Amino acid sequence: MNRSALFLFIASLAAFLAVALGAFGAHGLREILSTQQLITWETAVRYQMWHALALAIISLLLNQHTENKLLIRSGWLMTAGMLFFSGSLYALCLTDQKWFGPITPIGGGLLIIGWLSILTFSFKRIRNV
Repeated sequence: MNRSALFLFIASLAAFLAVALGAFGAHGLREILSTQQLITWETAVRYQMWHALALAIISLLLNQHTENKLLIRSGWLMTAGMLFFSGSLYALCLTDQKWFGPITPIGGGLLIIGWLSILTFSFKRIRNV
């Protein structure tokens, strides 16, 4: 399996959806959601876009380091983190179902661990130079 291409596909899809959901929030939900819900929506979009870009960078790194377990793990953690973090915030805004709330920090934790995996990869590369 070409993980680099897979992560680039996921990153592109996530970035596309972030732009679409950002526009939907700004134009379609402005009259429907409260000010706080719009702020939450924007947070979800922002985190999704930043982590889509991070996932694209991971994809590029995997072109050179094709079987690096830290990069692969980081890619999956970023993917799951985006789904849990941003997805739960979107769901909270659209449904007002409070049970989505506890899912958000799980996603945040996955994103943090993903960044720690990249940090570990980088540290190992520095030490090997």
